Amino acid sequence: MTTTAPATPEVRAAARAVYLAFIFAGVAAASWASRIPQVRDELGLSPSRLGLVLLSLAAGSIVSLLLAGQIVSHFGSRRTVGAMGAVLGVAMLGVSFGYLHGVWAVVASLFVFGFANGAWDVGMNVQGAIIERRLGKAIMPRFHAGFSVGTVAGALVGAAAVALDISVTLHLAVTAVVIAVVVVLSVRAFGPDDDGPAPAVTPSDPTMVGSTAPVTTTESRLSRALATWREPRTILVGVFVLAFAFTEGAGIDWISVSMIDSHGASAAVGTLAFAVFLAAMTAGRWFGPPLLDRYGRVPVVRVLAVISLAGLALYILGPNTPVAFVGALFWGLGASLGFPVGMSAAADDPSQAAARVSVVASIGYCAFLGGPPLIGFLGDHVTVKNALVAVAVLLIVSITLAGAVKPLPGSADDKTRH
Repeated sequence: MTTTAPATPEVRAAARAVYLAFIFAGVAAASWASRIPQVRDELGLSPSRLGLVLLSLAAGSIVSLLLAGQIVSHFGSRRTVGAMGAVLGVAMLGVSFGYLHGVWAVVASLFVFGFANGAWDVGMNVQGAIIERRLGKAIMPRFHAGFSVGTVAGALVGAAAVALDISVTLHLAVTAVVIAVVVVLSVRAFGPDDDGPAPAVTPSDPTMVGSTAPVTTTESRLSRALATWREPRTILVGVFVLAFAFTEGAGIDWISVSMIDSHGASAAVGTLAFAVFLAAMTAGRWFGPPLLDRYGRVPVVRVLAVISLAGLALYILGPNTPVAFVGALFWGLGASLGFPVGMSAAADDPSQAAARVSVVASIGYCAFLGGPPLIGFLGDHVTVKNALVAVAVLLIVSITLAGAVKPLPGSADDKTRH
């Protein structure tokens, strides 16, 4: 049972701004992903070389995420997300023109893209967790549903651009300008990161170490951020998020390519399968919060991991394109809540939210760092479609680690459930 607090106009405005931040982060990711096959063909990349190119984006994200806790703590989520939205727009412009001049221009632009995306990700999740606490109900998955709405929109626009033979340069350049303008303007409605006194989180959980007292100086913030990397629960939540991030990222990066190469689909149909995957993730994130409020985080994410496993089996083993589409749908639906639930778990204690979200996101993004080259190298030997069996292994890991995302004793999520 959930107890909700009345939303003030300021909280509602901040929530709308967070939705926009998530939506346009999704638009950015899917707009790039929807044009990966064309960029690959222009540059003449094999699956393994494409995996290494995609690695640059993940590497930028990892570097950013290692610093994001300090960045958000120092500058605040509002300024962080606004600045990174502008930087990401510039990076996407770099991709849109750079791919015509060689692979290294794309690699450099994707690294900056990933750096901007990493700090943006932590900043909007910290702000989303603040709003979730103020409302007293699970809403983080719906913010992530906003991301998925953005990815669906980006994928559909990408599919239309491919079908209409619109160049990668024109498509990505226009998208970059829109993203930068909307994000910079919308974050002005973000609320303050100081969410008032921290709730009394019961220190009986042996996986949490160190004090939860507010951090006030630069030196103590750095010390607390480093201490967060020694918290067993935070690390386990991070590995849980990694498993789901790998599941999600493999779909984003490789569904279009594998539909074309292994299922014999056209480029437009491959991008449409990508959109189906994203639409299923969107539905799961939008309709999932009531299930989380009623049944709790742990059983819900375990059931969804099983659903994603079933979808992967259909996608990999299916004899034709329609079955692959069904598999993509269940794959996306099952992958929907793992990442946002992990972010909520990391932010259970507001006094440590920025540091713990940064750690969890850093671990999770290792999936984007290692995933593309792993699938690419395996794809050189067994096809990309069969290489996706690696995703199933990580999903089994997520089932075993799901207990780590149980709300901390005394946290808001713990108090709203019987």
